[in-house]
Amino acid sequence: MKFGPVPVSEAAGAYLAHSIRLDRRTFKKGRLLSTEDIMVLEAAGLGNVKVARLESSDVHEDKAAERLAKALAGDGLKISAAFTGRVNLIADCTGVLTVDTDCINRINAVHESVTVATLPAYASVNPRQMAATIKIIPFAAPEWAVREAEAIAKGSAGANGSAGTSGRPGTLAANPYRPIRAALIQSTLPTVKPSVLDKTVDVTAARLTALGGVLADERRTPHEGAAIADAIRAADAVDADILLIAGASAIVDRADALPAGIKQAGGRVLHFGMPVDPGNLIMLAERNGKPVIGLPGCARSPKLNGFDWALQRFAAGIPVTPQDIQAMGVGGLLAEIGARPLPRAEATRTPVDTPHAPNVAAMVLAAGQSRRMGQANKLLEAVDGRAMVVAAVEAALGADISSVTVVTGHEADSVQTVLAGKPVRFVHNPDYADGLSASLKTAAASAPEDADAMIVLLGDMPDVTSAHVDRLIAAFNPLEGRAICVPTVSGKRGNPVLWAKRFLAEMLALRGDVGAKHLIGQNEDVVAEVEMGDDGVLSDVDTPEALAAVRTRGNSGSD
Repeated sequence: MKFGPVPVSEAAGAYLAHSIRLDRRTFKKGRLLSTEDIMVLEAAGLGNVKVARLESSDVHEDKAAERLAKALAGDGLKISAAFTGRVNLIADCTGVLTVDTDCINRINAVHESVTVATLPAYASVNPRQMAATIKIIPFAAPEWAVREAEAIAKGSAGANGSAGTSGRPGTLAANPYRPIRAALIQSTLPTVKPSVLDKTVDVTAARLTALGGVLADERRTPHEGAAIADAIRAADAVDADILLIAGASAIVDRADALPAGIKQAGGRVLHFGMPVDPGNLIMLAERNGKPVIGLPGCARSPKLNGFDWALQRFAAGIPVTPQDIQAMGVGGLLAEIGARPLPRAEATRTPVDTPHAPNVAAMVLAAGQSRRMGQANKLLEAVDGRAMVVAAVEAALGADISSVTVVTGHEADSVQTVLAGKPVRFVHNPDYADGLSASLKTAAASAPEDADAMIVLLGDMPDVTSAHVDRLIAAFNPLEGRAICVPTVSGKRGNPVLWAKRFLAEMLALRGDVGAKHLIGQNEDVVAEVEMGDDGVLSDVDTPEALAAVRTRGNSGSD
Protein backbone atom coordinates (compact mmCIF):
# COMPACT_ATOMS: atom_id res chain seq x y z
CA MET A 1 0.00 0.00 0.00
CA LYS A 2 1.28 3.43 -0.94
CA PHE A 3 0.58 6.15 1.59
CA GLY A 4 1.29 9.84 1.57
CA PRO A 5 0.42 13.24 0.09
CA VAL A 6 -0.36 13.58 -3.61
CA PRO A 7 -1.69 16.43 -5.76
CA VAL A 8 -5.48 16.52 -5.65
CA SER A 9 -5.55 16.11 -9.40
CA GLU A 10 -3.90 12.68 -9.02
CA ALA A 11 -5.99 11.40 -6.10
CA ALA A 12 -8.95 9.83 -7.93
CA GLY A 13 -9.27 6.14 -7.06
CA ALA A 14 -7.34 6.52 -3.80
CA TYR A 15 -8.63 6.38 -0.23
CA LEU A 16 -8.69 9.57 1.79
CA ALA A 17 -6.35 9.21 4.78
CA HIS A 18 -7.80 12.00 6.92
CA SER A 19 -11.17 13.71 7.00
CA ILE A 20 -11.49 17.07 5.22
CA ARG A 21 -14.12 19.56 6.34
CA LEU A 22 -15.33 22.04 3.72
CA ASP A 23 -17.88 24.81 4.19
CA ARG A 24 -20.93 22.67 3.51
CA ARG A 25 -19.57 19.17 3.32
CA THR A 26 -17.25 16.76 5.08
CA PHE A 27 -15.15 14.17 3.23
CA LYS A 28 -14.46 11.50 5.81
CA LYS A 29 -11.44 9.30 6.27
CA GLY A 30 -11.54 6.17 4.11
CA ARG A 31 -13.59 7.72 1.32
CA LEU A 32 -12.78 6.35 -2.12
CA LEU A 33 -12.22 9.56 -4.03
CA SER A 34 -14.19 9.86 -7.26
CA THR A 35 -13.68 12.20 -10.20
CA GLU A 36 -16.54 14.33 -8.87
CA ASP A 37 -14.85 14.50 -5.47
CA ILE A 38 -11.65 15.74 -7.08
CA MET A 39 -13.57 18.55 -8.77
CA VAL A 40 -15.07 19.62 -5.43
CA LEU A 41 -11.69 19.52 -3.66
CA GLU A 42 -10.00 21.48 -6.41
CA ALA A 43 -12.79 24.06 -6.38
CA ALA A 44 -12.20 24.45 -2.64
CA GLY A 45 -8.59 25.37 -3.38
CA LEU A 46 -6.86 22.26 -2.04
CA GLY A 47 -3.50 21.53 -3.65
CA ASN A 48 -2.48 18.26 -2.00
CA VAL A 49 -4.28 15.55 -0.09
CA LYS A 50 -2.97 12.62 1.92
CA VAL A 51 -4.22 9.29 0.57
CA ALA A 52 -3.70 5.55 0.61
CA ARG A 53 -3.54 3.71 -2.68
CA LEU A 54 -3.85 -0.08 -2.70
CA GLU A 55 -1.43 -2.25 -4.64
CA SER A 56 -2.06 -5.59 -6.30
CA SER A 57 -0.69 -7.45 -3.26
CA ASP A 58 -3.21 -5.76 -0.92
CA VAL A 59 -6.69 -6.88 0.12
CA HIS A 60 -9.17 -4.09 0.82
CA GLU A 61 -10.00 -3.84 4.52
CA ASP A 62 -13.65 -4.86 4.11
CA LYS A 63 -12.87 -7.87 1.95
CA ALA A 64 -10.09 -9.00 4.27
CA ALA A 65 -12.34 -8.73 7.33
CA GLU A 66 -15.11 -10.65 5.55
CA ARG A 67 -12.74 -13.48 4.60
CA LEU A 68 -11.38 -13.88 8.10
CA ALA A 69 -14.84 -13.68 9.68
CA LYS A 70 -16.06 -16.54 7.48
CA ALA A 71 -13.06 -18.63 8.51
CA LEU A 72 -13.54 -17.92 12.22
CA ALA A 73 -17.31 -18.11 12.69
CA GLY A 74 -18.79 -21.35 13.90
CA ASP A 75 -22.27 -22.38 14.85
CA GLY A 76 -24.49 -19.94 16.68
CA LEU A 77 -22.79 -16.84 15.27
CA LYS A 78 -23.94 -14.43 12.57
CA ILE A 79 -21.56 -12.40 10.47
CA SER A 80 -22.34 -8.70 10.13
CA ALA A 81 -21.77 -6.67 6.99
CA ALA A 82 -18.33 -5.09 6.72
CA PHE A 83 -17.67 -1.39 7.17
CA THR A 84 -14.36 0.47 7.61
CA GLY A 85 -12.57 -2.86 7.82
CA ARG A 86 -14.69 -4.18 10.67
CA VAL A 87 -16.90 -7.27 10.77
CA ASN A 88 -18.66 -8.33 13.95
CA LEU A 89 -19.65 -11.84 14.96
CA ILE A 90 -23.03 -11.72 16.67
CA ALA A 91 -24.55 -14.44 18.83
CA ASP A 92 -27.91 -15.66 17.60
CA CYS A 93 -28.71 -17.86 20.59
CA THR A 94 -28.58 -17.89 24.38
CA GLY A 95 -25.65 -20.05 25.36
CA VAL A 96 -21.91 -20.25 25.98
CA LEU A 97 -19.17 -18.91 23.72
CA THR A 98 -16.27 -21.25 23.04
CA VAL A 99 -13.01 -19.74 21.83
CA ASP A 100 -9.80 -21.32 20.60
CA THR A 101 -7.61 -18.89 22.51
CA ASP A 102 -4.35 -20.11 21.02
CA CYS A 103 -5.75 -19.68 17.52
CA ILE A 104 -6.82 -16.09 18.20
CA ASN A 105 -3.40 -15.27 19.61
CA ARG A 106 -1.68 -16.78 16.57
CA ILE A 107 -3.89 -14.82 14.17
CA ASN A 108 -3.16 -11.57 16.00
CA ALA A 109 0.56 -12.30 15.65
CA VAL A 110 0.43 -12.76 11.85
CA HIS A 111 0.58 -9.09 10.89
CA GLU A 112 -0.18 -5.79 12.60
CA SER A 113 -2.99 -5.05 10.15
CA VAL A 114 -5.00 -8.13 11.17
CA THR A 115 -6.74 -8.04 14.55
CA VAL A 116 -9.39 -10.15 16.28
CA ALA A 117 -10.97 -9.35 19.66
CA THR A 118 -13.40 -11.68 21.45
CA LEU A 119 -15.37 -12.04 24.63
CA PRO A 120 -13.67 -14.30 27.20
CA ALA A 121 -13.83 -18.00 26.47
CA TYR A 122 -16.94 -19.62 27.98
CA ALA A 123 -18.70 -16.30 28.41
CA SER A 124 -22.49 -16.53 28.56
CA VAL A 125 -24.04 -14.83 25.53
CA ASN A 126 -27.49 -13.71 24.49
CA PRO A 127 -29.04 -13.15 21.05
CA ARG A 128 -27.68 -10.05 19.28
CA GLN A 129 -24.77 -9.80 21.69
CA MET A 130 -21.41 -9.09 20.09
CA ALA A 131 -19.12 -12.09 20.56
CA ALA A 132 -16.11 -10.94 18.52
CA THR A 133 -14.94 -8.24 16.17
CA ILE A 134 -12.50 -8.55 13.28
CA LYS A 135 -10.80 -5.26 12.45
CA ILE A 136 -8.34 -4.66 9.63
CA ILE A 137 -6.15 -1.67 10.38
CA PRO A 138 -6.79 0.83 7.55
CA PHE A 139 -6.93 0.51 4.68
CA ALA A 140 -5.82 -2.93 3.60
CA ALA A 141 -3.94 -6.05 4.63
CA PRO A 142 -1.32 -7.96 2.64
CA GLU A 143 -2.80 -10.90 0.76
CA TRP A 144 -0.27 -13.26 2.32
CA ALA A 145 -1.31 -12.17 5.84
CA VAL A 146 -5.01 -12.70 5.11
CA ARG A 147 -4.29 -16.16 3.68
CA GLU A 148 -2.18 -17.13 6.68
CA ALA A 149 -4.82 -15.93 9.15
CA GLU A 150 -7.50 -17.85 7.26
CA ALA A 151 -5.39 -20.99 7.32
CA ILE A 152 -4.87 -20.73 11.09
CA ALA A 153 -8.61 -20.25 11.65
CA LYS A 154 -9.64 -23.09 9.35
CA GLY A 155 -7.01 -25.39 10.79
CA SER A 156 -8.27 -24.90 14.33
CA ALA A 157 -12.00 -24.98 13.52
CA GLY A 158 -13.64 -27.34 15.94
CA ALA A 159 -10.50 -27.68 18.05
CA ASN A 160 -12.39 -26.20 20.98
CA GLY A 161 -14.56 -29.28 21.00
CA SER A 162 -17.79 -27.55 20.14
CA ALA A 163 -20.11 -27.76 17.20
CA GLY A 164 -23.59 -26.41 17.51
CA THR A 165 -26.83 -27.94 16.39
CA SER A 166 -25.98 -27.60 12.71
CA GLY A 167 -22.59 -29.24 13.27
CA ARG A 168 -20.69 -26.26 11.89
CA PRO A 169 -17.60 -26.00 14.13
CA GLY A 170 -15.41 -22.95 14.25
CA THR A 171 -12.64 -21.20 16.11
CA LEU A 172 -15.48 -19.35 17.80
CA ALA A 173 -18.93 -20.81 18.37
CA ALA A 174 -22.00 -19.95 20.42
CA ASN A 175 -23.29 -23.17 21.93
CA PRO A 176 -27.02 -22.90 22.75
CA TYR A 177 -28.36 -24.03 26.09
CA ARG A 178 -30.26 -27.30 25.90
CA PRO A 179 -33.45 -28.00 27.86
CA ILE A 180 -31.65 -30.11 30.48
CA ARG A 181 -33.47 -31.88 33.32
CA ALA A 182 -31.83 -31.96 36.73
CA ALA A 183 -32.50 -33.90 39.92
CA LEU A 184 -31.60 -32.39 43.30
CA ILE A 185 -30.73 -34.30 46.47
CA GLN A 186 -30.34 -32.41 49.74
CA SER A 187 -28.84 -33.98 52.82
CA THR A 188 -30.18 -32.83 56.17
CA LEU A 189 -29.02 -32.34 59.73
CA PRO A 190 -31.05 -31.21 62.75
CA THR A 191 -29.32 -27.84 62.58
CA VAL A 192 -30.52 -27.13 59.02
CA LYS A 193 -33.89 -25.37 58.89
CA PRO A 194 -36.47 -26.62 56.35
CA SER A 195 -36.76 -23.06 55.08
CA VAL A 196 -33.11 -23.21 53.99
CA LEU A 197 -33.81 -26.38 52.05
CA ASP A 198 -36.91 -24.86 50.49
CA LYS A 199 -34.95 -21.79 49.42
CA THR A 200 -32.31 -24.04 47.84
CA VAL A 201 -35.02 -25.67 45.73
CA ASP A 202 -36.28 -22.30 44.55
CA VAL A 203 -32.81 -20.94 43.77
CA THR A 204 -31.77 -24.10 41.93
CA ALA A 205 -34.96 -24.19 39.90
CA ALA A 206 -34.48 -20.53 38.95
CA ARG A 207 -30.90 -21.22 37.82
CA LEU A 208 -32.05 -24.03 35.58
CA THR A 209 -34.97 -22.07 34.19
CA ALA A 210 -32.62 -19.23 33.21
CA LEU A 211 -30.67 -21.76 31.13
CA GLY A 212 -33.75 -23.28 29.52
CA GLY A 213 -33.75 -26.29 31.83
CA VAL A 214 -36.00 -27.63 34.58
CA LEU A 215 -35.67 -29.07 38.07
CA ALA A 216 -37.37 -32.42 37.51
CA ASP A 217 -37.07 -33.90 41.02
CA GLU A 218 -36.02 -33.01 44.57
CA ARG A 219 -35.60 -35.31 47.55
CA ARG A 220 -34.07 -35.09 51.02
CA THR A 221 -32.04 -37.59 53.02
CA PRO A 222 -29.93 -37.73 56.20
CA HIS A 223 -26.37 -36.45 55.92
CA GLU A 224 -24.77 -39.90 55.90
CA GLY A 225 -22.95 -41.73 53.12
CA ALA A 226 -25.27 -44.75 53.02
CA ALA A 227 -28.43 -42.63 53.08
CA ILE A 228 -27.08 -40.37 50.32
CA ALA A 229 -26.26 -43.46 48.25
CA ASP A 230 -29.83 -44.73 48.66
CA ALA A 231 -31.19 -41.34 47.55
CA ILE A 232 -28.93 -41.39 44.49
CA ARG A 233 -30.21 -44.83 43.49
CA ALA A 234 -33.81 -43.70 44.04
CA ALA A 235 -33.19 -40.74 41.74
CA ASP A 236 -32.50 -43.19 38.90
CA ALA A 237 -36.26 -43.37 38.44
CA VAL A 238 -36.20 -39.75 37.31
CA ASP A 239 -35.38 -38.90 33.70
CA ALA A 240 -32.58 -36.44 34.54
CA ASP A 241 -29.52 -35.33 32.60
CA ILE A 242 -27.56 -34.18 35.65
CA LEU A 243 -27.63 -34.91 39.38
CA LEU A 244 -27.04 -32.10 41.89
CA ILE A 245 -26.32 -32.84 45.55
CA ALA A 246 -26.41 -30.11 48.19
CA GLY A 247 -24.92 -31.17 51.51
CA ALA A 248 -26.17 -30.04 54.91
CA SER A 249 -22.50 -29.42 55.64
CA ALA A 250 -19.86 -28.29 53.15
CA ILE A 251 -17.63 -30.92 51.55
CA VAL A 252 -14.20 -30.69 53.17
CA ASP A 253 -12.55 -33.91 51.95
CA ARG A 254 -12.92 -36.65 49.35
CA ALA A 255 -13.87 -39.00 52.20
CA ASP A 256 -16.71 -36.74 53.40
CA ALA A 257 -20.38 -37.83 53.38
CA LEU A 258 -21.29 -36.63 49.88
CA PRO A 259 -18.37 -38.16 47.97
CA ALA A 260 -18.71 -41.31 50.09
CA GLY A 261 -22.36 -41.61 49.13
CA ILE A 262 -21.54 -41.17 45.44
CA LYS A 263 -18.92 -43.91 45.59
CA GLN A 264 -21.28 -46.28 47.43
CA ALA A 265 -23.87 -45.70 44.70
CA GLY A 266 -21.39 -46.76 42.02
CA GLY A 267 -20.16 -43.30 40.98
CA ARG A 268 -16.66 -41.85 41.01
CA VAL A 269 -15.27 -38.52 42.09
CA LEU A 270 -13.40 -36.77 39.30
CA HIS A 271 -12.31 -33.58 41.02
CA PHE A 272 -12.73 -31.77 44.32
CA GLY A 273 -12.22 -28.04 44.66
CA MET A 274 -12.22 -25.09 42.28
CA PRO A 275 -10.02 -21.97 41.92
CA VAL A 276 -13.12 -19.75 41.90
CA ASP A 277 -14.31 -17.70 44.86
CA PRO A 278 -17.11 -18.12 45.80
CA GLY A 279 -17.41 -21.72 44.74
CA ASN A 280 -14.20 -23.31 46.04
CA LEU A 281 -15.83 -26.35 47.65
CA ILE A 282 -17.43 -27.87 44.57
CA MET A 283 -17.13 -31.52 43.64
CA LEU A 284 -17.27 -32.95 40.13
CA ALA A 285 -18.28 -36.60 39.83
CA GLU A 286 -19.75 -39.06 37.33
CA ARG A 287 -22.19 -41.94 37.57
CA ASN A 288 -23.61 -44.10 34.80
CA GLY A 289 -22.27 -41.69 32.20
CA LYS A 290 -24.03 -38.68 33.68
CA PRO A 291 -22.47 -35.74 35.55
CA VAL A 292 -22.91 -35.39 39.29
CA ILE A 293 -22.10 -32.12 41.03
CA GLY A 294 -21.60 -31.75 44.77
CA LEU A 295 -22.70 -28.16 45.31
CA PRO A 296 -20.66 -25.62 47.24
CA GLY A 297 -22.52 -23.90 50.05
CA CYS A 298 -22.73 -20.65 48.03
CA ALA A 299 -24.99 -22.42 45.50
CA ARG A 300 -27.86 -21.90 47.96
CA SER A 301 -27.64 -18.22 47.04
CA PRO A 302 -28.70 -16.74 43.67
CA LYS A 303 -25.46 -14.75 43.50
CA LEU A 304 -22.91 -15.64 40.83
CA ASN A 305 -20.47 -18.36 41.88
CA GLY A 306 -18.32 -21.12 40.43
CA PHE A 307 -21.25 -23.53 40.24
CA ASP A 308 -22.87 -21.21 37.67
CA TRP A 309 -19.83 -21.51 35.41
CA ALA A 310 -19.90 -25.30 35.54
CA LEU A 311 -23.68 -25.53 35.11
CA GLN A 312 -23.67 -23.18 32.12
CA ARG A 313 -21.19 -25.39 30.30
CA PHE A 314 -23.11 -28.56 31.05
CA ALA A 315 -26.32 -26.90 29.87
CA ALA A 316 -24.62 -25.90 26.62
CA GLY A 317 -23.40 -29.45 25.98
CA ILE A 318 -19.76 -28.59 26.71
CA PRO A 319 -17.89 -31.26 28.70
CA VAL A 320 -16.38 -30.13 32.01
CA THR A 321 -13.20 -31.94 32.96
CA PRO A 322 -10.92 -31.58 36.00
CA GLN A 323 -8.53 -29.67 33.74
CA ASP A 324 -11.34 -27.28 32.80
CA ILE A 325 -12.07 -26.66 36.47
CA GLN A 326 -8.39 -26.03 37.21
CA ALA A 327 -8.22 -23.50 34.36
CA MET A 328 -10.94 -21.27 35.83
CA GLY A 329 -8.62 -19.37 38.17
CA VAL A 330 -7.91 -16.36 35.96
CA GLY A 331 -11.03 -14.24 36.31
CA GLY A 332 -12.29 -16.54 39.03
CA LEU A 333 -12.25 -13.94 41.80
CA LEU A 334 -15.96 -13.24 42.01
CA ALA A 335 -16.03 -12.24 45.66
CA GLU A 336 -17.30 -8.75 46.37
CA ILE A 337 -14.34 -6.52 47.17
CA GLY A 338 -13.90 -2.78 47.49
CA ALA A 339 -12.63 -2.42 43.94
CA ARG A 340 -15.53 -4.48 42.61
CA PRO A 341 -18.72 -3.41 44.36
CA LEU A 342 -21.15 -4.94 41.86
CA PRO A 343 -23.39 -7.38 43.78
CA ARG A 344 -22.98 -10.90 42.49
CA ALA A 345 -26.74 -11.21 42.06
CA GLU A 346 -26.55 -8.43 39.50
CA ALA A 347 -23.52 -10.01 37.85
CA THR A 348 -25.61 -12.99 36.75
CA ARG A 349 -27.39 -10.72 34.28
CA THR A 350 -25.99 -9.29 31.08
CA PRO A 351 -24.75 -5.72 31.77
CA VAL A 352 -26.65 -2.95 30.03
CA ASP A 353 -23.48 -1.77 28.30
CA THR A 354 -22.54 -5.18 26.89
CA PRO A 355 -21.64 -4.67 23.22
CA HIS A 356 -24.52 -5.79 21.04
CA ALA A 357 -25.70 -5.51 17.48
CA PRO A 358 -27.70 -2.30 17.12
CA ASN A 359 -31.41 -2.73 17.56
CA VAL A 360 -32.62 -1.18 14.29
CA ALA A 361 -36.31 -0.78 13.50
CA ALA A 362 -37.28 -0.63 9.82
CA MET A 363 -40.05 1.77 8.87
CA VAL A 364 -41.47 1.33 5.34
CA LEU A 365 -43.31 4.40 4.06
CA ALA A 366 -46.34 3.29 2.01
CA ALA A 367 -48.84 6.11 2.49
CA GLY A 368 -48.39 8.27 -0.62
CA GLN A 369 -51.02 9.11 -3.20
CA SER A 370 -48.79 8.50 -6.26
CA ARG A 371 -49.93 11.78 -7.83
CA ARG A 372 -47.38 11.62 -10.66
CA MET A 373 -48.40 8.06 -11.54
CA GLY A 374 -51.93 9.00 -12.61
CA GLN A 375 -54.81 6.84 -11.41
CA ALA A 376 -52.69 3.88 -10.31
CA ASN A 377 -51.26 3.38 -6.84
CA LYS A 378 -47.64 2.75 -7.74
CA LEU A 379 -46.97 0.80 -4.55
CA LEU A 380 -49.42 -1.88 -5.73
CA GLU A 381 -47.95 -2.11 -9.23
CA ALA A 382 -46.04 -5.31 -9.98
CA VAL A 383 -42.28 -5.31 -10.53
CA ASP A 384 -40.47 -8.61 -10.88
CA GLY A 385 -43.67 -10.46 -10.04
CA ARG A 386 -44.53 -8.67 -6.81
CA ALA A 387 -46.02 -5.36 -5.72
CA MET A 388 -43.40 -2.67 -5.23
CA VAL A 389 -44.27 -2.25 -1.56
CA VAL A 390 -43.70 -5.99 -1.07
CA ALA A 391 -40.17 -5.59 -2.43
CA ALA A 392 -39.43 -2.86 0.12
CA VAL A 393 -40.82 -4.92 2.99
CA GLU A 394 -38.91 -8.04 1.97
CA ALA A 395 -35.68 -6.03 1.76
CA ALA A 396 -36.24 -5.03 5.38
CA LEU A 397 -37.28 -8.48 6.56
CA GLY A 398 -34.19 -10.07 5.02
CA ALA A 399 -31.83 -7.71 6.83
CA ASP A 400 -30.54 -7.72 10.40
CA ILE A 401 -33.37 -5.62 11.80
CA SER A 402 -35.46 -6.06 14.93
CA SER A 403 -38.89 -5.14 13.54
CA VAL A 404 -40.65 -3.89 10.42
CA THR A 405 -43.41 -1.31 10.56
CA VAL A 406 -45.38 -0.23 7.48
CA VAL A 407 -46.80 3.30 7.50
CA THR A 408 -50.06 3.28 5.52
CA GLY A 409 -52.31 6.08 4.29
CA HIS A 410 -53.74 6.18 0.75
CA GLU A 411 -55.55 2.89 -0.02
CA ALA A 412 -54.39 1.47 3.29
CA ASP A 413 -56.59 -1.63 3.03
CA SER A 414 -55.12 -2.58 -0.35
CA VAL A 415 -51.56 -2.14 0.95
CA GLN A 416 -52.30 -4.36 3.93
CA THR A 417 -53.87 -6.96 1.65
CA VAL A 418 -50.77 -7.38 -0.54
CA LEU A 419 -48.67 -7.66 2.61
CA ALA A 420 -50.93 -10.24 4.27
CA GLY A 421 -48.91 -12.91 6.06
CA LYS A 422 -45.76 -10.82 6.36
CA PRO A 423 -44.44 -10.38 9.94
CA VAL A 424 -44.94 -6.63 9.97
CA ARG A 425 -46.78 -4.07 12.07
CA PHE A 426 -49.06 -1.46 10.46
CA VAL A 427 -49.52 2.11 11.62
CA HIS A 428 -51.84 4.50 9.80
CA ASN A 429 -50.97 8.05 8.85
CA PRO A 430 -54.30 9.92 8.75
CA ASP A 431 -52.57 13.02 7.36
CA TYR A 432 -51.04 11.30 4.35
CA ALA A 433 -52.40 14.02 2.04
CA ASP A 434 -49.95 16.44 3.71
CA GLY A 435 -47.04 14.67 2.04
CA LEU A 436 -43.86 12.88 3.02
CA SER A 437 -43.27 14.76 6.27
CA ALA A 438 -46.51 13.38 7.73
CA SER A 439 -45.37 9.81 7.09
CA LEU A 440 -41.94 10.48 8.58
CA LYS A 441 -43.60 11.95 11.66
CA THR A 442 -45.83 8.90 11.96
CA ALA A 443 -42.80 6.64 11.63
CA ALA A 444 -40.83 8.57 14.24
CA ALA A 445 -43.73 8.55 16.67
CA SER A 446 -44.27 4.81 16.16
CA ALA A 447 -40.65 3.62 16.47
CA PRO A 448 -40.25 0.93 19.16
CA GLU A 449 -39.02 2.21 22.51
CA ASP A 450 -36.09 -0.21 22.57
CA ALA A 451 -34.81 0.76 19.12
CA ASP A 452 -31.31 2.23 18.89
CA ALA A 453 -32.04 3.54 15.41
CA MET A 454 -34.68 3.74 12.70
CA ILE A 455 -34.08 3.03 9.03
CA VAL A 456 -36.60 4.59 6.66
CA LEU A 457 -37.34 2.68 3.45
CA LEU A 458 -39.44 4.12 0.66
CA GLY A 459 -42.07 1.83 -0.79
CA ASP A 460 -41.32 2.87 -4.37
CA MET A 461 -37.67 1.71 -4.55
CA PRO A 462 -37.86 -1.93 -5.71
CA ASP A 463 -34.11 -2.26 -6.28
CA VAL A 464 -33.16 -1.68 -2.64
CA THR A 465 -32.01 -4.99 -1.16
CA SER A 466 -31.32 -6.52 2.23
CA ALA A 467 -27.60 -6.14 1.51
CA HIS A 468 -28.03 -2.37 1.20
CA VAL A 469 -29.83 -2.28 4.54
CA ASP A 470 -27.24 -4.45 6.27
CA ARG A 471 -24.39 -2.28 5.01
CA LEU A 472 -26.03 0.81 6.50
CA ILE A 473 -26.50 -1.01 9.81
CA ALA A 474 -22.83 -2.05 9.77
CA ALA A 475 -21.84 1.60 9.36
CA PHE A 476 -24.00 2.80 12.27
CA ASN A 477 -21.91 3.74 15.31
CA PRO A 478 -22.85 6.99 17.09
CA LEU A 479 -19.82 6.72 19.39
CA GLU A 480 -17.58 6.98 16.34
CA GLY A 481 -19.56 9.85 14.82
CA ARG A 482 -21.79 7.80 12.49
CA ALA A 483 -25.30 8.56 13.75
CA ILE A 484 -26.92 9.14 10.34
CA CYS A 485 -26.02 6.64 7.64
CA VAL A 486 -26.72 7.59 4.04
CA PRO A 487 -26.16 5.30 1.02
CA THR A 488 -24.16 6.77 -1.85
CA VAL A 489 -23.18 5.84 -5.37
CA SER A 490 -20.05 7.66 -6.57
CA GLY A 491 -20.78 10.39 -4.06
CA LYS A 492 -24.47 10.81 -4.92
CA ARG A 493 -26.77 10.28 -1.94
CA GLY A 494 -29.84 8.06 -2.00
CA ASN A 495 -32.22 6.07 0.22
CA PRO A 496 -32.91 4.39 2.61
CA VAL A 497 -31.42 6.46 5.43
CA LEU A 498 -30.65 5.18 8.92
CA TRP A 499 -31.21 7.58 11.84
CA ALA A 500 -30.03 7.29 15.43
CA LYS A 501 -32.88 7.42 17.90
CA ARG A 502 -31.94 10.91 19.09
CA PHE A 503 -33.11 12.44 15.79
CA LEU A 504 -36.66 11.11 16.00
CA ALA A 505 -37.83 14.01 18.16
CA GLU A 506 -36.65 16.45 15.50
CA MET A 507 -38.60 14.55 12.85
CA LEU A 508 -41.80 15.20 14.74
CA ALA A 509 -41.45 18.89 13.81
CA LEU A 510 -41.36 18.30 10.04
CA ARG A 511 -43.87 20.08 7.82
CA GLY A 512 -44.95 19.79 4.16
CA ASP A 513 -44.22 17.36 1.34
CA VAL A 514 -40.52 17.15 2.13
CA GLY A 515 -38.29 14.59 3.70
CA ALA A 516 -35.62 15.10 6.31
CA LYS A 517 -32.73 16.19 4.06
CA HIS A 518 -32.33 19.42 6.01
CA LEU A 519 -31.71 17.38 9.17
CA ILE A 520 -28.87 15.65 7.35
CA GLY A 521 -27.46 19.02 6.32
CA GLN A 522 -27.70 20.33 9.86
CA ASN A 523 -25.83 17.31 11.25
CA GLU A 524 -23.10 16.69 8.65
CA ASP A 525 -20.57 16.05 11.41
CA VAL A 526 -22.32 12.76 12.29
CA VAL A 527 -23.28 11.71 8.75
CA ALA A 528 -21.66 8.58 7.34
CA GLU A 529 -21.77 8.20 3.58
CA VAL A 530 -21.87 4.50 2.77
CA GLU A 531 -20.79 3.64 -0.76
CA MET A 532 -23.01 0.95 -2.27
CA GLY A 533 -21.56 0.35 -5.72
CA ASP A 534 -24.92 -0.01 -7.51
CA ASP A 535 -27.82 2.29 -8.42
CA GLY A 536 -30.50 0.47 -6.41
CA VAL A 537 -30.39 3.13 -3.68
CA LEU A 538 -30.91 5.93 -6.24
CA SER A 539 -33.78 4.52 -8.29
CA ASP A 540 -37.35 5.32 -7.31
CA VAL A 541 -40.47 4.85 -9.43
CA ASP A 542 -42.57 8.00 -9.59
CA THR A 543 -43.97 8.02 -13.14
CA PRO A 544 -45.49 5.59 -15.65
CA GLU A 545 -42.31 5.97 -17.71
CA ALA A 546 -40.12 4.99 -14.76
CA LEU A 547 -42.36 2.00 -14.05
CA ALA A 548 -42.15 0.88 -17.68
CA ALA A 549 -38.36 1.21 -17.59
CA VAL A 550 -38.10 -0.92 -14.47
CA ARG A 551 -40.37 -3.57 -15.94
CA THR A 552 -38.42 -3.60 -19.21
CA ARG A 553 -35.22 -4.09 -17.29
CA GLY A 554 -36.75 -7.02 -15.47
CA ASN A 555 -37.97 -8.63 -18.70
CA SER A 556 -34.64 -8.25 -20.45
CA GLY A 557 -32.88 -9.74 -17.47
CA SER A 558 -35.01 -12.88 -17.65
CA ASP A 559 -34.40 -13.66 -21.32
